[in-house]
Amino acid sequence: MQPYAGPHTITPHLVHSTNRKARKLYDDLKTAIEASGLQDGMTVSFHHSFRGGDKTINLVMDLIAEMGLKNLTLASSSLSDVHAPLVEHIRSGVVSKIYTSGLRGELAEEISRGLMEEPIHIHSHGGRVHLVESGEVEIDVAFLAVSTSDEFGNANAVNGRARCGSLGYAQIDAQHAKHTILLTEQIVDYPNQPASIPQDCVDAIVQVSSVGDASKIGGGATRMTNNPRELLIARRAAEVIEYSGYFYDGFSMQTGSGGASLAVTRFLEEKMQRNKIKASFALGGITSTMVDLHEKGFIETLLDVQSFDANAADSLARNARHIEISANQYANPSSKGAAVEKLDVVILSALEIDTEFNVNVITGSDGVIRGASGGHSDTAASANLTIIVAPLVRGRIPTVVNSVLNIVTPGSQIDVLVTDHGIAVNPNRTEVAQRLEKEGVPLVTIEQLQQRAQLLTGEPRPIRYTDKVVGIVRYRDGSVIDVIKQVKE
Repeated sequence: MQPYAGPHTITPHLVHSTNRKARKLYDDLKTAIEASGLQDGMTVSFHHSFRGGDKTINLVMDLIAEMGLKNLTLASSSLSDVHAPLVEHIRSGVVSKIYTSGLRGELAEEISRGLMEEPIHIHSHGGRVHLVESGEVEIDVAFLAVSTSDEFGNANAVNGRARCGSLGYAQIDAQHAKHTILLTEQIVDYPNQPASIPQDCVDAIVQVSSVGDASKIGGGATRMTNNPRELLIARRAAEVIEYSGYFYDGFSMQTGSGGASLAVTRFLEEKMQRNKIKASFALGGITSTMVDLHEKGFIETLLDVQSFDANAADSLARNARHIEISANQYANPSSKGAAVEKLDVVILSALEIDTEFNVNVITGSDGVIRGASGGHSDTAASANLTIIVAPLVRGRIPTVVNSVLNIVTPGSQIDVLVTDHGIAVNPNRTEVAQRLEKEGVPLVTIEQLQQRAQLLTGEPRPIRYTDKVVGIVRYRDGSVIDVIKQVKE
């Protein structure tokens, strides 16, 4: 204890600041970074809610490179094609370690070729929160892009021009970072509400011309499909849900990224209407289709950790039962209650699935990193029914294989595979198979699907690897479930 020394001993800014109300505002990003105390060897973090439209990571990392900082750990919730400029920052030594849910494009290709001395860490969305809370990922400075903020740091992305919707991943960084810098396009009057990121989590605010292109959040892996094959798979998946035993009034669901999985909701509407069934909630990345079902009364509540398109982002502002949740509330296995644990049905995609039902969503058939772990293992571990939707082959490449190149989600957590050539149920779920057969849904074994795929494509040539590990695949509890090796050129 110490003796009383005046009312402002720990709040000197209230008497010494020239403008205490605006003390968090900085004229430029460089000054804000200098004030954060960022030094060589520290960890910086970002969120990926703008997906392919993100402009913040490249903006910040370019400036950090100009400032001469080195040997940083980059802990972004995910990375994509647009982050190709990071390749040069790795080569120059600005970035030496990466934690991410996934990566694509040139950055992924160069890392797969051995660009980094230290392997990257691939985690799930829930697993990232676990790594942060356990202290393995200790965020020194978080750079969080928002569309609006007031001068005290109350911020959201449902108002303003760059509306990406939910900031569920950014909330974790704001809560746990030692220093949080907001990059915002617009400063609005205090108090800015709703406050996805509250004022007591923010140290500095910098206004910039653009944090991201919100029109691009609905592209790539979150596109809605018009592909006839994907629609066929989606229709079959909806039929599986209907007869699975988990389609009842008040059931809950999530659809993962990928055209076929997102399209399942299209075909559920008619079944819900015919059976007089409503969903209690839909979870995860929220799409326009889910918003449509919500506004028609078929889904009571939307729990949104990331808005997958502009209409979903706008719905978050206009619909009282469209609720923003953090990644901790969404899927952290070590939280006191993750929403995934309340899931009945989840529909997920796959780059590969093998005859043991193990799923790979991180490496392509050539062994190169080109995907994301996302919430795949989080939801599969928790839902009552986990359905994988995937074409049997993509071009001349089989999706159903003898053994996946890399395991992200273990086969013990997968219940049903739906392809354009048939439906296979995990032998561990005999009761599901019996329900489907009773309703006349034809089933095949996953071995039959694998043989059919091989008949169409031929036996794939084995990939040759070097001994170098370029990636470590972390399961949602932080354990290592697999490693990614460098492909031999």
